[in-house]
Amino acid sequence: MRTPRDPSIVWLSALALGAGLLISVARPAEAAPASPITWLCRPGLADNPCEPDLTTTRYNADGEVTGVRPKSPARDSDVDCFYVYPTVSDQPTAQANFDVDPELRSIALYQAARYSSECRVFAPVYRQLTIAAIGGVPVTAEMRETAYQDVRHAWLHYLRHDNDGRGVVFIGHSQGASVLRRLVAEEIDPDRALRKKLVSALLLGSNVTVEKGKDRGGDFEHIPACRSRKQIGCVVAFETFNQPVPADSRFGRTDDPRLEVLCTNPAELRGGSASVDTVFPTEPFASGTIIAAVIGILGQPPFTATTPWVRYNSAYRAECSDADGANVLQVTARGVSPVLNPAPDPTWGLHLVDANIALGDLIVLVDRQADRWENLYD
Repeated sequence: MRTPRDPSIVWLSALALGAGLLISVARPAEAAPASPITWLCRPGLADNPCEPDLTTTRYNADGEVTGVRPKSPARDSDVDCFYVYPTVSDQPTAQANFDVDPELRSIALYQAARYSSECRVFAPVYRQLTIAAIGGVPVTAEMRETAYQDVRHAWLHYLRHDNDGRGVVFIGHSQGASVLRRLVAEEIDPDRALRKKLVSALLLGSNVTVEKGKDRGGDFEHIPACRSRKQIGCVVAFETFNQPVPADSRFGRTDDPRLEVLCTNPAELRGGSASVDTVFPTEPFASGTIIAAVIGILGQPPFTATTPWVRYNSAYRAECSDADGANVLQVTARGVSPVLNPAPDPTWGLHLVDANIALGDLIVLVDRQADRWENLYD
């Protein structure tokens, strides 16, 4: 069990989660050779954090229990999920190794495990840039490339040995989503056969871009934004705020005047306002880690349910907004739901809960998209 190395850098965990915005910028000619793949999650893995008990206590916006629902991981789905986690490593070096540290298991539980009800979840361990890298430990272009190539190597291995004609949902947040942006842009978008495998790409907290007024043309030439639950081969992307976006925020804006940041409301893909379903595990994040410390800044009340999961139906209302030139998902608390605190400051909004604020809606979306993909290609 580790404790944060220095309380003065606790706020950097939220900063680190956004560090992935720059991960795929530098592309040197060579990177460190790929190593044997270590899997955080995959079918058949012992003590798999992505195949937990999914029993859930449901609440309404007034905080009343509306039921307890058991649910099991998917066994017969023809769709897989390929998940890449955000910056969470507490390792003291700028680049993580392949150790499956407690914070990796926790983030997989928080962000990826619920999708196991709809798909087999594959999640490679990769040599990501760590929280220490954001704290000042020097980072090289080769380190950034190594992080990307680890994920690419795992993807190609999965494609050769595990896919067997199945559809794929990509899931990533922040650094993980940024790595997947490049992977999808370079490996999937130009390849018609691979585009047919794409069920959807959920790329959260990473400023996915499109041409202004359009649903594609920025990061991806062929893959559009998702605008219907029946649509497949598309992208869901958003950055979460519950206050006006500060002018110096790095989320929701791009420097390219031809482009804009994509915002898709997972509860109302066609646009407009809708209630979202928020889902969290009741197990605390790995004790003694920096991320665990920063989660306390959000102002969430402690969970009292005895089930492994809680789901708050219609706890928040969400709508994509372009106010002040920032395209983000603005959320408003309903009923007795807590008004969450931006962390570490207003420029970051609710980046820490991007993956959970509408997780219930994202699960429903993947369920509908998987059915659609199976009907078309199975």
